[in-house]
Amino acid sequence: MDALGPRIKSLRIAAGLNKAALARHVGVSDVTISYWESGTIKQIGHERLVALSQALNCPLAHLLEGEPNRPSPLYLRSRLPLPWNEAAHKGVDLPLELIPGQRWDGDCHLLTPAPDESFDFLHAFDLVAAAPTEIFRQPGLYLVTEGERLMIRRVAQDATGQLTFQRQGQNDVTPYHSGLRLAAKIVALWRHEPLSDISRSTR
Repeated sequence: MDALGPRIKSLRIAAGLNKAALARHVGVSDVTISYWESGTIKQIGHERLVALSQALNCPLAHLLEGEPNRPSPLYLRSRLPLPWNEAAHKGVDLPLELIPGQRWDGDCHLLTPAPDESFDFLHAFDLVAAAPTEIFRQPGLYLVTEGERLMIRRVAQDATGQLTFQRQGQNDVTPYHSGLRLAAKIVALWRHEPLSDISRSTR
């Protein structure tokens, strides 16, 4: 943990936060943030470390050990900004065999719902790969913005070529209007399966 202080500073800068903003997120003073970054205070309690990792939008292991090349999921929240913009996050390149049937190229981002957030088509601890795009590529799930809101909708085209947006479990569709914007195509989705369910299924 010798490099923890500089790592906190670099992650804070990458997240676009000043010391005062990070301090508010973590619940400490900006002086404490300065002490952490300079190494004056070397011991940080677990609760503060967890709060730091959430505020910096990075896994706790990355904060403690530093693994910049290891892909890690970002928290998906129901309000802007887009998670990869907020964290200046570098995308990952998925093997094509993980995304069969998808017309997609370029980087994508691994996302998981933030604690206490809920989304259509996405359960707690699920993981998705989202490819940023403002262009409709093919029918499927998209990350969509409406005003400051972020949501997941099933997007398709009607007989006239207009986009339609559908919520989970509903037959009614919302036609396109100027307030709706595509933000990313969901190119892969992995469901979380609790270990207890796995052990029961293998008995």
